[in-house]
Amino acid sequence: MPLQLKFLIAALLLILFSPLYYGYVLKLFTSSISWIKDIGEDPNYRSYKSYAIRIPRNFSVHGIDVSSYQGKIDWKKVKGMKEDSVHVTFAFIKATEGISSVDAYFQRNWREAPKAGIVCGAYHYFIPRKSGLWQARFFLQTVKFEEGDLPPVVDVEDLSGQTPEKMRAELGDFIRHVEKKTGVKPIIYSGLVFYRDYLKGYFDGYPLWIAHYYQAELKAGAGTKWQFWQHSDKARITGISHVVDFNAFKGDSLSFQQMLIK
Repeated sequence: MPLQLKFLIAALLLILFSPLYYGYVLKLFTSSISWIKDIGEDPNYRSYKSYAIRIPRNFSVHGIDVSSYQGKIDWKKVKGMKEDSVHVTFAFIKATEGISSVDAYFQRNWREAPKAGIVCGAYHYFIPRKSGLWQARFFLQTVKFEEGDLPPVVDVEDLSGQTPEKMRAELGDFIRHVEKKTGVKPIIYSGLVFYRDYLKGYFDGYPLWIAHYYQAELKAGAGTKWQFWQHSDKARITGISHVVDFNAFKGDSLSFQQMLIK
């Protein structure tokens, strides 16, 4: 047998029995299976088995929001979960509600999530029938914002029996006080319908976080400058025993960093 042929056979055998070769084959096989599963689905809104939801594809920064409903969370497991390029980068954590209620798991979540490497923001559940100023003071007494946190969030979802004008007046008091004390524009969270009916055109200078579920894209209307989209309320996350809301940030990682408190 010619020497050159012996070298060729030896080289082929090395390749065939190389762990790198089998790693490449396995990766190719896995990618093919994923491609087959995606046939028939909207390519911009595919299913992610580990998260048990469909996720809009045109986003690179993802996150969750939690409260005492999710119970005790293993934040290290949350941080370690990943499917393809989708992983939890940020978490909005419920802090307060009204003028006297502190979420039972806030302090633990606020302490443990950053330790796991997750960027955090705190939110207040707003009750329009109560003083917006008092709610803002209570919120800021509970949460100590620091550099690297997401901006404060006010969650407004209903009128609580008040007129739209009264709700907006109290919300304005809340927002102005938080902005004055923190030097940061708060994020306003609301459902898409509530936003359109009662908020659009009144607080347009503030970042928006919009809830609108099970859609391939958020159709909030031209000129609506939203930053976060809560697109599902049924995600399954390793380290969390209950379903959780899943969110996308409108922008890349650099834009996300620019959102954080300086």
